[in-house]
Amino acid sequence: MSPAPAHESILVVDDQPLSIKLIQLILEGEGYHVLVAANATEALQAVRDAKPDLILMDIHLPSLDGLALTRLLRSDQESRHIKIVAISAYASAEDEKQIAAAGCAGFISKPIDTRTFAASIREHLDK
Repeated sequence: MSPAPAHESILVVDDQPLSIKLIQLILEGEGYHVLVAANATEALQAVRDAKPDLILMDIHLPSLDGLALTRLLRSDQESRHIKIVAISAYASAEDEKQIAAAGCAGFISKPIDTRTFAASIREHLDK
């Protein structure tokens, strides 16, 4: 797989430090600029400041959950174009329907498969 263009940035929104570290390690190894947010407030600030190309959104966040945050980002003219991919360890078929309805472009199950994760991210960015 060829390295990501230097300008591509990905915001990882997750409240689990180990998940963030693994995702960050893989994505930075592929050449992406990785931003991190542990909650909705940090995520909104990062979106305003950095305007990432893709957001990896944990759907189970403290206070404002990832689906509510996704709907909020989709309703804003400044962020509605950003691709959002949901990530979660616990997602039923019903959750996946809600993920799509909230405006996510896809879903990646945790724990992530380190062998295919980077290729999956590339596919979402290329859509």
